[in-house]
Amino acid sequence: MKHMNIDEMVYSIVTVGERGQLVIPAEARKDCNISPGDKLIVLKDPIHHKSLTFAKLTDLQEIHDLLSSRLDELRTHIEKIADEEEKL
Repeated sequence: MKHMNIDEMVYSIVTVGERGQLVIPAEARKDCNISPGDKLIVLKDPIHHKSLTFAKLTDLQEIHDLLSSRLDELRTHIEKIADEEEKL
C-alpha cells in the first residue's frame, strides 16, 4: 500500500451547512470515483471518537470480503499448526 504525503491526502477544507450537509470537492469525487447516487458510509474514529471517515459502501464491502477471505486462510493456518503441535 502506497504511503501518501499530506498534499495527496488533503483536498480542501469544507464548511458544514445549517442542515448538516457538506460538499465533497470535485477533485476528491473524481479521484475516489464518487458519483451522484453513490452510497457512502460514515464511520466514527474508533480511537478518539471526534472525527469521521467516509467510504463508498461498495468499497467497504470489497475490503470486508478481502479481509474475511484472509481471516479464513489465517484460521486454517492456525488450526494446522495446532494439529501439528498436538501430534508432538
